[in-house]
Amino acid sequence: MERERQRSLGDRMLGAATLNIDVFEEVEADATATKQAALVVALVALASAAGGVRSGAPGAINAIVAAYVGWLLWSGITYLIGDKLLGGTATWGELLRTIGFAQSPGVLYILGVIPLLGWLATLIVGIWILLAVIIAIRQALDFGTGRAILTAILGFIPYVILSAFLRVGG
Repeated sequence: MERERQRSLGDRMLGAATLNIDVFEEVEADATATKQAALVVALVALASAAGGVRSGAPGAINAIVAAYVGWLLWSGITYLIGDKLLGGTATWGELLRTIGFAQSPGVLYILGVIPLLGWLATLIVGIWILLAVIIAIRQALDFGTGRAILTAILGFIPYVILSAFLRVGG
């Protein structure tokens, strides 16, 4: 097998953040990487909570719960759209792993605490994550960039609607 050693969590996060296609392929194929992807989601949620200086421990707990719900929703919706509607080939687990790792740049959400520039850092990180998610979708579903962008957009719309509904209802 060409992969002699498995990358560490930090190496995978750095690879995903630098949009390294090989890392997305590796985590897609590694069923044991789902736990690592879940840890990435938690780390990003904590960085986001800290960067937004939200209400202490309850804010951090809420951020983690919301991040996990969002991750599961977006991955599930992306799976349905990309695999079932647009003819990609992936499992929900493959999308969970790749989309989870695509959130790696989000650890920089902690920069949101910087006075006057925090909003800009947050915006840049959000765009960076979106680019990583498009690559994650492309690699997991084994289709071109155009269909990956379409899948991301079509998946993001119901994700935003469901997230807003959950916030209002919760």
